[in-house]
Amino acid sequence: MLSLLDLRGATGDLRALLPRPQVADQPPVQVVQDLLARVRDGGDSALRELTEHFDGVVVDELRVPAAEIDAALAGLPPLLREALEAARANILAYHREQLHAEARYERDGLVVREIVRPIDRAGIYVPGGLAPLISTVLMTAIPARVAGVPEVVVCSPPAKDGSIAPGILAAAALAGVDEVYKVGGAQAIGAMAYGTESIRPVDVIVGPGNVYVSQAKREVAGVVGIPSSFAGPSEVVVVADETTPVEHAAIDLIVQIEHGPDGLAWLITWSEVVADRIRGMVAKLAADNPRREVIVGNLELNSYIALVDGPEQAMEVANALAPEHLQLMTADPETLLPLVRHAGAVFTGAYAPASVGDYLAGPSHVLPTYGSARFSEALRVDDFLKHIHVISVDEAGLGRLAPHVIAMAEAEGLAAHAESIRLRGPR
Repeated sequence: MLSLLDLRGATGDLRALLPRPQVADQPPVQVVQDLLARVRDGGDSALRELTEHFDGVVVDELRVPAAEIDAALAGLPPLLREALEAARANILAYHREQLHAEARYERDGLVVREIVRPIDRAGIYVPGGLAPLISTVLMTAIPARVAGVPEVVVCSPPAKDGSIAPGILAAAALAGVDEVYKVGGAQAIGAMAYGTESIRPVDVIVGPGNVYVSQAKREVAGVVGIPSSFAGPSEVVVVADETTPVEHAAIDLIVQIEHGPDGLAWLITWSEVVADRIRGMVAKLAADNPRREVIVGNLELNSYIALVDGPEQAMEVANALAPEHLQLMTADPETLLPLVRHAGAVFTGAYAPASVGDYLAGPSHVLPTYGSARFSEALRVDDFLKHIHVISVDEAGLGRLAPHVIAMAEAEGLAAHAESIRLRGPR
């Protein structure tokens, strides 16, 4: 449980010293490719067969009726509805701030404008196995709606009775989702990418999932748009010092690995005393958790304590990990913030747990995992938008540009490019 890595005095490429989860190095490529091929070739029939095989339920109608979605919203307990509406308000407000005016550049007769258009149809995957992720519906569908996407589709695995969790359906109603389908796993990604008799193909697929879902999104990239982050199993890095509340750090290490298999947790500290105290508290809290089996499995396989020389090396390790969630729970987290280069989301101080970001802060909780924060970021409105540039040139402007265009075209051996400019010149 929480294996110890002593990195004090370590130099050079820290990434080479840090263990990676097996599923990141050895993803189930062939298994996922076979599942996608079955969906591509078999359509609805394949979806029903795979749903029976993986979820243990026979599903006749893949689409959830609109009346069932409306009933789920009407039947929500009052406090849960209040919470979902509060989350919706924050998510809406935050993502509306991501919209910006269309760009325009003008110089010497050359005008370049940018027009922004939403995709036509967004596909959202919502996990529903060990935990029905109600919040994921809001965190994905609302940014799509803010972007102006006219059609939003949700796929989520059914329960043993063939139903979708009422909370997921209620959140879909609140977020303005158009269609909900009872299909999960890699097969859901295939259905949204390729289309079936019941499910029309989408333009972009978003949402977290297990390693099979994440690998499926990689496989269909190119058929549909897939944001560049690897939104796989959850992970957290906690940076702690002598002032960090032990119980807070311990529970926050557990939070992200209770979702399911392959979750990752890292504690980084420069104090052996802090490491021992938090490690002991993690064991105590894990023993009392209803998801003890999942948590302990992740703690034993994918969780570590990194002992470092000090704050600077702590941040070097954190950047090398490029975590989904980075919690700076030190006496002065703001002094560490300028050192952050790679993280999906950062939470500062003892009173900003990642759980706040998971539900209510406003930014999407669909974040890059497995080190993809080195090149990617949280799900954004821009993931549902296309930026198209429009170029206009008047006659005098083309005359000024002509020598340079011709020179570059001739250097590349593209005679027609050069001629397209000459033909427009003076006769």
